[in-house]
Amino acid sequence: MKKSLLALAVLGAFAGAASAQSSVTLFGVVDLNLSYLDNAAGSQFTMGQDGIASSRLGFRGVEDLGGGLTASFWLEGAINPDTGTAGGQTWQRRSTVSLASGWGEVRLGRDYTATFWNSTIFDPFGTNGIGSAGNLAFVTPAAPTGGAYNTLVRANNMVGYFLPSGIAGGLYGQVQVAAGEAAPGNKYFGGRLGYASGPFNVAGAYGRTQVTIVPDQNGTNWNLGASWNFGFMSLSGYYGKLEVGTADQKNWFIGAQAPMGVWTFKGSYGSVSRDDSNALSGLDGQNADQFALGFTYDLSKRTALYGTYSHISNDDNARFVVGALQNVAAGGSGPNENSQGFQFGVKHSF
Repeated sequence: MKKSLLALAVLGAFAGAASAQSSVTLFGVVDLNLSYLDNAAGSQFTMGQDGIASSRLGFRGVEDLGGGLTASFWLEGAINPDTGTAGGQTWQRRSTVSLASGWGEVRLGRDYTATFWNSTIFDPFGTNGIGSAGNLAFVTPAAPTGGAYNTLVRANNMVGYFLPSGIAGGLYGQVQVAAGEAAPGNKYFGGRLGYASGPFNVAGAYGRTQVTIVPDQNGTNWNLGASWNFGFMSLSGYYGKLEVGTADQKNWFIGAQAPMGVWTFKGSYGSVSRDDSNALSGLDGQNADQFALGFTYDLSKRTALYGTYSHISNDDNARFVVGALQNVAAGGSGPNENSQGFQFGVKHSF
C-alpha cells in the first residue's frame, strides 16, 4: 500500500520530511503461523511468525535531484504480530540513506552484508521459517564464534557502493566497509560479484570481520551460489566457509522450486561440518544434515498460505535445531539428537 504525503503526515514526525520527497512508501509484511517443533529435549505447539517472510514495518522514499541523480532513504524495523509488539522498534533491519546515478549507488548506514546475500537469495526458503538453510548456519550453536561475530547478516556504520543495474549484460556487485566503533565483531569489509543473464544467475562473496573476543580474532566468510531457471522448475546450489580463530564451518545446500499455477512447491537438502584445532571447544568434527519440503498457495499477489516440514539429523555432538529462534522447547535439541517440525501459516504484504 503506497502513501505519499498522507503516510508521513499520520506519523507526524515525518511530516516535514515528506514535502521534500518525490515519493514515499509505507510498506510491511505480517507473517503468522502455527508450528509444531519436536526435539529430544521436548516438543511444543506454538504460534510463531516469519515462516516465509520477515514481519516488518518500513518507510522508503526517493527524491529526484535532477541530472540523473537521486537521493533515497530506507527505514525498516521488525514487528512481532503474534503478540502485537513492535519488536523494540529500532529500525535495525535497515536504516540507510543513498545517492544514486548512472555510475551506481553509494549507501550509508545499517544494511545487509555482501556475504549474507548469497545464502538467502539462492535458498528456496530464504532465511525464514523452519526450512531455512540458516538453521545450519546463522544461529548459536551454529556459528562457531560464541556470538561475537556480528556481521553474518547485517553491519552497523557501513559505507557501500553498488554497481548500476544492467551493465555488461548482467554483471552486478557491491563493496562494503563498516567501522567497528567499539562494537564487538562489527568491523567489516567485503564484496559480492555476480552475473545474471536469462535463466542463469551466479555470484560469489567474500568478507572479513575483526572479532573482539579474548583474544582478538579475525574472521573470514566466503561463499558461492548459483541458480538456473528451467521454466517448469528452478534449481540452485550454495557452498560457503566461515573461519574464526581456530575453528571453521562449511555449509552447502541444493534447492528446487516448481511453480504450478497459484502453487509453488519447494525443497532443499543441506549439510554443515566443523573443524577446530582447539580440542577444548567441542566443535571439532560436528556435522548435521537437513532436508525441508514446503509449498505456498497464492491467494493474491500480496497474500499467500504456506506449509513447511523440516528435519535435522545431528552427529558427533552437534545440536542444531529447526526453527532456530522459534525453537525454545526445553532448550532445543541435545547432542546427536534429531530435530523436526511442521509449520502452517499465512503471509500478507502491503
